[in-house]
Amino acid sequence: MILVTEVFGIRLEIIIIILLLLIIALGVILALTIKQLQNVSRKYYTLTSGKTAKDLEQIMLTRFKEMDKVKMRMKRFNKEHKTFKGHLDSCYNKLGLVKYDAFDSMAGELSFSLALLNNDNSGFVLSTMHSKQGCFSYAKEVINGESFIALSNEEKEAIRKAQTIDEEIERMTNEPDEEDLM
Repeated sequence: MILVTEVFGIRLEIIIIILLLLIIALGVILALTIKQLQNVSRKYYTLTSGKTAKDLEQIMLTRFKEMDKVKMRMKRFNKEHKTFKGHLDSCYNKLGLVKYDAFDSMAGELSFSLALLNNDNSGFVLSTMHSKQGCFSYAKEVINGESFIALSNEEKEAIRKAQTIDEEIERMTNEPDEEDLM
């Protein structure tokens, strides 16, 4: 009787140890795979419990229809927003007021210049000068912050105030109130 102690030039004991290690590694891999399969199965069961495949299909179709309705509403809202924004941009939303004494003989700053501008800094400046003989009013067109008619210093100041009103409001809203400091 011949005992085989070597196979392919490797001792038989080493081959058996290597095969046992492979069996153990495959067993660990199998256990991990079974655990992952159980997790997926549990999630699938949770998803489908109480529902049939037809119910799930109906739920998904309903959600897709709802999403389509939301998309259509968003398109409509965007279109309306652009329309409203166009209207708002053309409205007079900036104003600057300068009160002054037009004549040395009058007191109380009864004269004024009022600038009303839109987002493009176009609009008009209205000046009213009060004197003992009466009250005189003038309106001058403003296009992109400029007028083709000569402006008084007060009218220029009113236009400058109107152009910087957004910055002034921003500065005022960012300043801490006295109550906040206490």
